[in-house]
Amino acid sequence: MAKKDYTNWDRKDLIKEIEQLRKRKKYGLVWEDKPENVVEQCKTELPVLEEVKTKEIITDPEKPVNLLIEGDNYHALSVLNYTHKGKIDVIYIDPPYNTGNKDFVYNDQYVDKEDTYRHSKWLSFMEKRLKLAKNLLTKDGIIFISINDIEQAQIKMLCSEIFDEKNFLANLVWQNKEGGGSSDSKYFRIKHEYVLVYAKNKDHCLIVGDEISNLDRYKQRDKHAKIRGPFYLQKLGMGTIQYSESLDYTITTPDNNKVFPKDNNNGKKACWRWSKKKLAWGLEKDFIVFKKDKNNIWQVYTKQYLNCDNEGNLIDRSQRPFGVIDKFSSTQGTKELKEIDITAFSYPKPKDLIVYLISKHPSNSGTVLDFMAGSGTTGHAVMQLNSVDNGKRKFILCTNNELNGEGGALAEKNDDTNLEKYGVCHRATYPRLERVINGNGEIKGYGGNLKYFKTFFVPANPTDKNKIALTKKATEMLCVKEDTFEEVKSTKQYKIFRNKKQYTGIVFDHQAIDDFKKETAKIDGKFSLYIFSLGDDTFDEEFEDMKKKVKLLPIPEAILRVYRRIFK
Repeated sequence: MAKKDYTNWDRKDLIKEIEQLRKRKKYGLVWEDKPENVVEQCKTELPVLEEVKTKEIITDPEKPVNLLIEGDNYHALSVLNYTHKGKIDVIYIDPPYNTGNKDFVYNDQYVDKEDTYRHSKWLSFMEKRLKLAKNLLTKDGIIFISINDIEQAQIKMLCSEIFDEKNFLANLVWQNKEGGGSSDSKYFRIKHEYVLVYAKNKDHCLIVGDEISNLDRYKQRDKHAKIRGPFYLQKLGMGTIQYSESLDYTITTPDNNKVFPKDNNNGKKACWRWSKKKLAWGLEKDFIVFKKDKNNIWQVYTKQYLNCDNEGNLIDRSQRPFGVIDKFSSTQGTKELKEIDITAFSYPKPKDLIVYLISKHPSNSGTVLDFMAGSGTTGHAVMQLNSVDNGKRKFILCTNNELNGEGGALAEKNDDTNLEKYGVCHRATYPRLERVINGNGEIKGYGGNLKYFKTFFVPANPTDKNKIALTKKATEMLCVKEDTFEEVKSTKQYKIFRNKKQYTGIVFDHQAIDDFKKETAKIDGKFSLYIFSLGDDTFDEEFEDMKKKVKLLPIPEAILRVYRRIFK
């Protein structure tokens, strides 16, 4: 239904329209929105990133740089909307299930079972984050959300509102428990959870199929094997096919005899699967085989290749994934943490489950985001998958450093007042990533690179302190945006960074453009350039003579808005 334009309506008609709208029956998810402190904070301060250099891990410059962001995930997602809008290929999250057993914190308080606004708080929490997350997905991006029965119905309706119900792909059933199942339920033995799947845009989405179940039948090889792969033989005459007179014809054998399709066992007329024209094509392209059976009678077969269809097109022969995942039990997740000496973390997802989900996206060089990272399983999964298929995927993990039950118990046991080190990020997420990159004991590391950031805030007040802070933090965020972390040149007026493929220039004072251009002329490579300005000048004319080398890009609007308030 087209939206009405109320611009020229008078007050009386508007009131009447409102009354009519109120009377309409509504279908959809309705809840009472609850204000959230972390959201309110963003209205007066700019969330940015601050790098913790002491926790940087660089083992192989040839591998991608991954990011770990410590801070509230709403703040982290707000920053990623400056740096990674439209750049995330896969999102996987394992949100709090809202069980009421101290698994969900809202405004620094655990939400328990007796809270009458329990579901409203959870929906308010999820809605704000999923809206930000949607902006990050590429046009073929996919989001996977683990959930159980408590909020499954609500999250599906919420996602249908945010992502549009037409982009719903599946509600996967994951059989997460071994043995006979849980005894938690009074009425049924529950041994499953769900993984909800939505696309950013279903029209652009491609899901990689599972390996076919009958792979072992492709045993024969011929001169085309290098391209078409192995094959098996299938009779051209199939009695079960619906009879067609045009497919009922004779075929000349290698010894110039004639064969024709035989009647099937039901006495019905038989025919070939291919037309005369298709048969001629198959003979020319070597898709047809003649063989005599044990009675010395000619039989006609088609070659069914693994990597080529019967039209001659090269294919990745696979089958659509099932909606039930009957492997990867929850206990595997706990075992995986114990193997790398991390024990104080409950209910981690098994790494292979996330490997499987990520592998459903066709890109092996994309970016994977988990903004509820927990113990860091998603980062571990990305590194493992890259090692298997030689991929170049990057991950971004976001987690707070909350002191959960296990961390609090450890602090109490050790009589330690330094609670920060017992938070989930310091105790589990970062140590896990460090150990799977560098190795742990007998377990060989995957190698790779990790940069560690904390969320930070710049008030919009025009003070010298805020000017310095914004300049520094905006620089870090633009480097994250461009994936260029190596500093090449630094002055008060501009900075230059690079990676293996490109350079990033950041100019803080437009009066320094000439100096920046002189420096740029000395460097062989292409530039992404950001220029801070109090006005709306795009500076295209200044770089007309360098447009093949320098690409001018806009400062993210949120950053520019605060910049202009501070420097006005």
